[in-house]
Amino acid sequence: MKWKRSERLVDMTYYLLEHPHQLIPLTYFSELYQSAKSSISEDLTIVKETFEEKGIGLLMTVPGAAGGVKYIPKMSEPEVRSVIQDLKAELEHSDRLLPGGYLFMTDLLGNPDLINRVGKVFASAFADQQIDVIMTVATKGISIAHAIARHLNVPVVVVRRDSKVTEGSTVSINYVSGSSRRIQTMVLSKRSMKSGQRVLITDDFMKVGGTMNGMKNLLEEFDCQLAGIAVLVEAEHADETLVDDYYSLVKLHEVNEKDRTIALSEGNYFSKRGHDK
Repeated sequence: MKWKRSERLVDMTYYLLEHPHQLIPLTYFSELYQSAKSSISEDLTIVKETFEEKGIGLLMTVPGAAGGVKYIPKMSEPEVRSVIQDLKAELEHSDRLLPGGYLFMTDLLGNPDLINRVGKVFASAFADQQIDVIMTVATKGISIAHAIARHLNVPVVVVRRDSKVTEGSTVSINYVSGSSRRIQTMVLSKRSMKSGQRVLITDDFMKVGGTMNGMKNLLEEFDCQLAGIAVLVEAEHADETLVDDYYSLVKLHEVNEKDRTIALSEGNYFSKRGHDK
């Protein structure tokens, strides 16, 4: 079958979008489309320029015999701000108020379009770092973890509160919950991670950071490194947080249960991005 250029461009773009952060040799496309490498290079230049112009991401070229191309998902600042504004608009509804200063977010965490965009926001922040695994704690952070993992093309591991027979041998630690100051337990299968891996941990909501700190401690048991922390919503808290190096999209300042009002602002994403650069 002889592919037309228009057909190659569509198929090539689809393949790249489905395989982010994966180095693809030019020979793969050349053999697939039965085209010369020079033609494939011209096609990729068109894709690269379109991706960058539309803010889809970057197309990196790696020279050499073992080289190829790699698609890096990225979001522009206006796109990220749009995601944050959409989150704030949804979270400001008074019917989301829950006792104890929490917000009902289950519907947002189950919204595939919104969570996919959230995942791309965080993946953009960590695009230049080596991330081997995304870690979260059951259950509400799972959709965020998978969304980030989708755009970084890495696996997800889920920490649980108790061991299950389907997990096999496990590692268990006790940690102090930051908000309630209670002793709680985290459990993770020994087969979940390999020594030396760099791990990005994420969750939907952070008050003082006790859960995040517990996951950090769990990484030490696996001899893994913390690569970063990504939080959907952080709560302003009188006490000092147990973690200080993290990204957040939205900050919850105050919940007035009497007046049924919710005070929110943009999280630290942009200030953290500026600092990291």
